[in-house]
Formats: sequence, structure tokens, C-alpha cells
Amino acid sequence: MKIIIVLVALLNLIYSANAQTNTAPAKSSIPIEMLFPQGKSKALILSFDDGNVADRYLVKLMNEYGLVGTFHLNSNKLGTKDYLTKEEIKSLYKGHEVSGHTANHPSLTSLSKIDVIYEVLEDRKELERLTAYPIRGMSYPFGNTNDFVVEAISGLGIEYARTVGDTYNFGMPVDFLKWHPTIHFFGKTNYIPNDPAEDSSELAQFYQLTTDFLKANSLALFYVWGHSWEYEGPGNKWAEVKKFFQMISENPDICYTSQIELVDYINAFNNLKFSVDKTMVTNLSSIDVFIKINSKVYTIEAGNTKQLK
Repeated sequence: MKIIIVLVALLNLIYSANAQTNTAPAKSSIPIEMLFPQGKSKALILSFDDGNVADRYLVKLMNEYGLVGTFHLNSNKLGTKDYLTKEEIKSLYKGHEVSGHTANHPSLTSLSKIDVIYEVLEDRKELERLTAYPIRGMSYPFGNTNDFVVEAISGLGIEYARTVGDTYNFGMPVDFLKWHPTIHFFGKTNYIPNDPAEDSSELAQFYQLTTDFLKANSLALFYVWGHSWEYEGPGNKWAEVKKFFQMISENPDICYTSQIELVDYINAFNNLKFSVDKTMVTNLSSIDVFIKINSKVYTIEAGNTKQLK
């Protein structure tokens, strides 16, 4: 009996010692942080609607500053007064993304399901003819959408859809088909007629957000949207555009991306296959993905399995 008691006591001591030496959290609980392409911590999306002739000068400026844009076009308006011609779409937007904005720019929430489908598919079809590549995203005309519209466009080849519900933050999209941007260009200063005091306040808010983005030390997506026609007319509005482009261009911490490129990247990150203990990961996509684990940055090459140490 004494021998048994002694053996039990020894086993308890051994168990206690092992428990004390294995108090570190399991590797499976270690958080994995997505970084943007090239391992960058910031990303910028510049998004413009309608396809106004002022896009010609806007694209020229963006090319000069090395910026990338996503341009949402109404295919049935092209070639009409104040809109671009169909013949120039492919060459003008080379290096940028052309995206949908419906064929005729109606408020989708007021249409039947079949008419919503028509507006989206006819726009896609014509823009694909003009660009010679698949159109995979859109922005809602007037920003108007609801669950009925989202359900109607699901399955039509639309992988993201932008609203006009500004978040005033740098968070990642929760739902690609209800993608809320950070802020309108210059805080709607040139978009909605206001009194001078309100315009000044909106402009100050826009530049404060820009400064906050540039100073951010965590993952930050700055999504700015607008229309090129806002910068036409009285006043030196294009000078304000240049000022903003100078602030955000040529920054080594920023990933300048189109919207669909970021969608593809996020999907590639979400589809990474990790081992249970987080020591291995397989990237099934054709895109290199950058992640951070315990402050260490890893590049997970496309189509490869990587050992994480």
C-alpha cells in the first residue's frame, strides 16, 4: 500500500511539473494579420463614377502621380453630351480599372428584379466589349441599395459593389456587395452645395483623415470616391486635386490598388490553408500573400506551401 501511495505521489509531481512547463498558448490561437501586397500596411483606393469628359484630365493627373483609379461607367450614357466616347474607353483607362455603374444610372431600389438584372448585365456586357476584359464590380447609382438589390445582383458576376455611405475610418470591407468607402473627395465640398463655413469644415475633415491615414501605424485602407465633374467650373478645384495627389503619392508604405485587385488579394488571404499548429501554410491562389505573425512578416508565394518558423 505504501508503495502505491508513493508511486501516485510521484506521478502527481511529474504531471504538475509538465503542466507548469506547458503554459504557453497553443500556436493555433496565435492571430494572423493580413498585410497588403508587397507587405505594406496601408492601401489606397480612388474611385470615380459616371465617365464624364473631365475623366480625361483626371486620368492624366493620376498617371503623372503614379496613382491607380477604379472608374465606374454608365455604358448607355457614353457618347452623349458631357460623357466620354466609347472609342476612347480602352486607351484612356489603360492601367486603371473600368467597373460598372449600370447602363442608364437609375435608382435600383425603385426597379423590379428583372430591371435591376437588365441594368447590371447590359452595362457589364457593353463595358466588356469596350475594354476586352471581364467587368467584375460596380458602384450603385446614387449609392442606393437594399437587401432586395443585393439579392438581385448576386450571381451576375459582380464581386463587389460600392455604396456612398462614408465610414470616416480605415476599416476593411465587411461585405463586398455593401462596400462602404471612407469618405467622399473633399468631404462633399464640391458635390453638395453648402455655405462657405460648412465647405470649410468638410474640407478640413477630409485633410484630417488624409493626415491620420498617412500617420497610421496599423492596417489601414483609405477609400476615397467622387466624380471628376465636381472639379470643373468656377474656382481652382483642380489645384486642390493636385494638392491631395501630392500628399498621397510616392509613399513606400502605401499600396496603390484598384478595387478588384484588392478583392482578389483579400480572397487569396482568406483562402490560405494553415496547419492546426500554424507551422505550415499553403497558398492555392496565383497571388503572393503577405502576412504577419508575432510581428514577423512572411511572404506566402503563389501556389506554394511555406514553413512558418
